[in-house]
Amino acid sequence: VGNSSVLTCPLKGNLTMLTWRITPKAGGLCTLVYRVDKNATHRTTCSDNINWTFRAGLPPALEIQQVGIAQEGNYSCDMVSTEGNFHTGYYLTVLAPPRLSLSCDEQGSPVCEAVAGKPPAQLSWVPEGSSTAEEKCHDNGTVTVFSKFTACSTNVTNVTICMVSHPAGNWSQSIAC
Repeated sequence: VGNSSVLTCPLKGNLTMLTWRITPKAGGLCTLVYRVDKNATHRTTCSDNINWTFRAGLPPALEIQQVGIAQEGNYSCDMVSTEGNFHTGYYLTVLAPPRLSLSCDEQGSPVCEAVAGKPPAQLSWVPEGSSTAEEKCHDNGTVTVFSKFTACSTNVTNVTICMVSHPAGNWSQSIAC
């Protein structure tokens, strides 16, 4: 989420026509068509952050700026050239890094939240102890994971570390309750 993504369409021969078809998980079909003979482009129902990228010596590409969860889905490129017709397909998976929140509840137990991650984050504690974890799904496909730490013995230090593991990165925070 928030980064740019570039999908290329391998160039074989001299390009005649290029079509990108985008089918997001949510929302309608987006198409971009480029015809060399007319030097014309046509687009239908594509968001403003999706555009062509033509650079000399490089294959034609599609650039998605400030990628959002709504851009997740199937992207296919159909190229017509002097060498024939070619198809390239992609499935764009969008990762949303969670926001880490660590606090103490009314009983003095540490509570860790990995807010609005996609996919759900994995939470663990240092030192190890018993913990309960719950997930809350959001309409936009993200998930908030809650975990409450309970020390197994009384001689455990009062500083607790919540560690968050996620494909978009790993984070940790400490707290003394």
